[in-house]
Amino acid sequence: MKRDSILVPVDFSEQSVNAIRDAIELAGETGHVRLLHVLPPLESISPGVVWGDLSDDTREQHVREFAATFLADHGFSDLVFDVRIGPPGHTIADYAADSDTDLIVISSHGYHGIKRMLLGSVAEVVIRHAKCPVLVLRRADAE
Repeated sequence: MKRDSILVPVDFSEQSVNAIRDAIELAGETGHVRLLHVLPPLESISPGVVWGDLSDDTREQHVREFAATFLADHGFSDLVFDVRIGPPGHTIADYAADSDTDLIVISSHGYHGIKRMLLGSVAEVVIRHAKCPVLVLRRADAE
């Protein structure tokens, strides 16, 4: 399986750290790993939006600053990090297609039953819509 370009969606959880490590290992010496964080769209009635304190630009800036610290704290360097705004599952699949991704490595939060039905599953949406293979990493302590 070709693994020259691997995409890892990150939510800054410990599962994201594990997915990044696994992706780096899979990419080996010749491949590269891209990280993507997806922000949900702002609702026009949110107080921060109404009062003008919150915008997509300020949100993206804060995420990029946080990501730089987060990645450095975990010993990651030389990784491409990007931010997109939209529904997470579809945005991840679209980004992967646009960037010629060979493999998506995504962590699952391991919800079952009613929690999964209520919260949905980003990984499931990615699996259904991605045009490349998707490796879903299950949490060791999943419910």
